[in-house]
Amino acid sequence: MASLDEEYNGPEEEYRGPATLHDGEADHPVEIRLSARFEPVEGRFRWAGRTAPDETLRERVAGGLRQASLALPGSTAVDVRLSEPDPWGGIRLSGTGTPPWFRGFSV
Repeated sequence: MASLDEEYNGPEEEYRGPATLHDGEADHPVEIRLSARFEPVEGRFRWAGRTAPDETLRERVAGGLRQASLALPGSTAVDVRLSEPDPWGGIRLSGTGTPPWFRGFSV
C-alpha cells in the first residue's frame, strides 16, 4: 500500500542506493544517486544522476560505452545513457520516461 505522501504527491523525486548496470556484456553492481523532474511540455519525465566512482565502469565508458540498461532492486530494467566521468570519478547517467524507482506510477 502506498504511503500517504505517495498517494497524494507521487513517489520521491530522488533515489539513492544500489543498482545494476548491464552493458550488453556484463553486469556492473553500482551505487547511484538519481533525481527526476516532469517536463510538462514534453509530457514525460527526465531523470539523471551519477554512479559512485567505479574504475571498471569508467574504463568501459572511456572505451566508448554510451548505452546500457539500469535495474534497481525490485524494478524492471530501463535504458540509460552514460556520459563522461564527473570530476569525482562517477559516471553520469540520464534517461527519459517514468524513472525506475517510481514503481507502479506513470503519467
